Amino acid sequence: MFHPVSAFIGLRYLRGRSGDRFSRFVSYMSTAGITIGVMSLVTVLSVMNGFEAQLKGRILGVLPQAIVSQEGGKTTRTEQAPQFIQNLSSAAHPEPIVQSEAVIQSSSQLTAGLLIGIKPSDHDPIEQHLIAGRLTNMQAGKYQVFLGHTLARNMGVSIGDKVRLMVTSASQFTPLGRIPSQRMFTVAGIYNTGSDVDGQLMLTHIDDAARLLRLKSDTMTGWRLFFADPFVVSELSEADLPQGWKWQDWRDQRGELFQAVRMEKNMMGLMLGLIIGVAAFNIISALIMVVMEKQAEVAILKTQGMTDKQVLTIFMVQGASSGVMGALIGGTLGVLLASNLNTLLESAGVALFSVGGQLPVLINPIQIVVVVVLAIALSLLATLFPSYRASSVKPAEALRYE
Repeated sequence: MFHPVSAFIGLRYLRGRSGDRFSRFVSYMSTAGITIGVMSLVTVLSVMNGFEAQLKGRILGVLPQAIVSQEGGKTTRTEQAPQFIQNLSSAAHPEPIVQSEAVIQSSSQLTAGLLIGIKPSDHDPIEQHLIAGRLTNMQAGKYQVFLGHTLARNMGVSIGDKVRLMVTSASQFTPLGRIPSQRMFTVAGIYNTGSDVDGQLMLTHIDDAARLLRLKSDTMTGWRLFFADPFVVSELSEADLPQGWKWQDWRDQRGELFQAVRMEKNMMGLMLGLIIGVAAFNIISALIMVVMEKQAEVAILKTQGMTDKQVLTIFMVQGASSGVMGALIGGTLGVLLASNLNTLLESAGVALFSVGGQLPVLINPIQIVVVVVLAIALSLLATLFPSYRASSVKPAEALRYE
């Protein structure tokens, strides 16, 4: 049972005597190791969280997060989605969509990309990334297309220019051979998400996209779903759908990218966590040295009536104090460093981006608490063996040559 006397003696051993500089040095280095480990882990995880959140907003906020369609890729177009689809879409009402791979050609370039046809609205995710044009001005029958600024630059086009869109999946046979469905479109808007989506995604009116794909007026690809967190698709995709319906989501196109980011985040956490592990081993070394040095004092304490549990508590308090102080100080410094990271880099003259920009930082309080608690638990675990050795000291043997 915890006793105040044990805590008092343990904290006094932590400070050490004035002449015992080496033990104090090892103890301080253990605390410093845990502080540096926790601080580095909190800072790196905050930056990786920022990168992940930025990718979520710039890529998954624009691309269709999930599409529920009937078998064969052709879904009957109705005024409202079926009730089970409305229940799946948590962030907004499901929207009809036409999607296909397409080839875009200008007077100077030819490339491929992803064509999606949507119903223009103010709440569409692409609206906040537009740098030219308005999505609500897009009208059916005018064959207007919105391009990313990277794609527009590569194609050498701007607002008002003509481009040719071709869809091989809707090709037809002619006496001259198989010819893809194609039509001239006018560039009506340009968007900029700051990601590779800008070089691939093309948006047009759903009716114009359906005509290009040679779909009937009452047919579309499927219903587009919206979520507050795009990562919920991994759970929703396992839900049972009615007979004849199928599920597809962003993981088909961007799954490998986010898996790489998550793996890198986990590996960085593992490597920096090893720093905390090394510091915990320093605690073991420091405590073993203290136990060997304090054997006579422990024996005297036992002869005065102190139990084995109280002796165990003394050295656990001494060792765990280094971990607690290091974890709390490291967590605080990590939050401060992550919050002011871009300011510090700017003042040091370090430019990580050639055209400006800052490191994305997202501090997750729950994540920080978990890191601090695990560091404290690891430090506490490291004190068990040396403390047990101290509690098993026999007074007669320890004082035999004193």
